[in-house]
Formats: sequence, structure tokens, C-alpha cells
Amino acid sequence: MILVTGATGNIGSALLKELHAHGAGPLRGLTRDAAQATFPEGVEVAEGDFADPASLKAALEGVRSLFLLSCLGPDANILEAARQAGVEHVVLVSSITVQTHPHLGPAGENLAVEQLLKESGMAWTILRPTQFASNALMWAASIREYGTVHAPDADTALPTIHPADIASVARVALTEPGHQGRTYALTGPEPVTARQQVEAIAAALGREVPFAEISRQQAHAQMAAIFGDEAADAVLDVTGGDVNDELRAVRDTVSQLTGAPARLFRQWASENAAAFH
Repeated sequence: MILVTGATGNIGSALLKELHAHGAGPLRGLTRDAAQATFPEGVEVAEGDFADPASLKAALEGVRSLFLLSCLGPDANILEAARQAGVEHVVLVSSITVQTHPHLGPAGENLAVEQLLKESGMAWTILRPTQFASNALMWAASIREYGTVHAPDADTALPTIHPADIASVARVALTEPGHQGRTYALTGPEPVTARQQVEAIAAALGREVPFAEISRQQAHAQMAAIFGDEAADAVLDVTGGDVNDELRAVRDTVSQLTGAPARLFRQWASENAAAFH
């Protein structure tokens, strides 16, 4: 049995579809609200919350492989529950900032989860993706309401990754031999700037979407109200203010592991155009 946590999210939903399509079963998806979950036929639905270890017991029954998104506090609960349930292998999605920006708070938190997993006694595979293409959804409300995107660092290019590529690598790590005890840095196939992302979204919509560059201070004020000062600073450093060569580097890991080329940002924009209407 493979348990996919975050099963209704961008990566988890894609992973369940891939596992199902490749005949990797039995499969179970974990969600906070089973009534709202729509999984491929034959995939079991489990309801549970990381913050409530007791709710995870039934979800973990019979599970041998676990897919997990990094989140420091709750991860201690599910990793211990998984160990007690007899889970043998965990595939963890961490962050490339563990190696590119280890001084940042969120990177330290991800590293702490990696260490928890390594010390758990279970076999592990760690995935460290760069920023997700789906982060562009934070512009959706502005595009729908005003038709314009306001963002800093308009021309800083990063190898943004399609969440489905993370799912593809996770599927390989969960179902094929040779990936236990390995850490993989994952990126998209080419650097793409914020301005280019908006151009791709505009092309998918079939209309112009103006881009208005704002200062870091303006962006920080907006983001801090949602995420807090430290997280806002970390995001702005990683997406423009403190970008280094290690973060810019394009890696071919996705194609090496899956046998398929990594997806371009414009493919993600085309697939998700409805979110911006």
C-alpha cells in the first residue's frame, strides 16, 4: 500500500493519477476532508490531520510506502506514526533552498524535517525542488480583478518546476529500485522570469496581461500581511533579492529519472488558464 498525503494538492493529486496510470497499487490518498476528495477509481480515501496523530492510525494501516510534503511541526507526528505502523520507505518533498540558502529560516525547517526522517529508521528519498510553477496562482486574483500583475524582480530568471514533474519523480522513487537513501535536486528545464511567466499566462488567456514591477519594500508589505516578516523576506530573497548561481542552475534530474523531458512553464500556464479568468 502506498499512502499519498496532501492528496488533493498540486503534487499529491498528480502523483495519485500517475501511480494509478502505472498500475502501482494499492493506493490510498490522505485528505482533511474526505467528502471533498475526488480520486481515480480504485484509490482509497483516508481522512486525517497531521496535527491529530490519532487520526492517522487508520490511514497508515497496511502502508509500506509514504509520500510526504515537508512541514516541520506536524511531520514529527506523522513520521512517528508511520514508523510505528511499519512504513518502510518515505519519499519527502523538501526544498532546494536547503542547499542554496541554508541560512534562511524556512530552509532550516526543511533541513530539520530531512534529519527527522533520516533518524527515523525508515528508508528515505528526499526531493528538493526549486520554486513551483503553481506559485503563479498568487497572481490569479489580481489578474481576474484588475487585469494586471504587480511583482518585484521582474527579470530574475529561475528554473521553475511544474508540480507534475515533482509527482513524476516521486512516482519513480516510490515504485522503482535504486532511490532509497538518495537526495535529488529538481528544477524545470529552463530559467523563466516573472515577466515571462505573466507573458505565458497572457498567451494562455489569449489577451494582454500588463506587468507592473514594484519594489521589494512594496512586495514585502503585501506578503508580510499574509506570511509574516521572516517568511516574506525569505521568499523575496529566494525569488530575486539573494539569487545565487546554485539556485539558477538548471538540472536535468527530472528527465534522467523519468525518461521524459521536464515540462515548460508555458505548459503549466496553458493547463491552468481557467484559474486566471
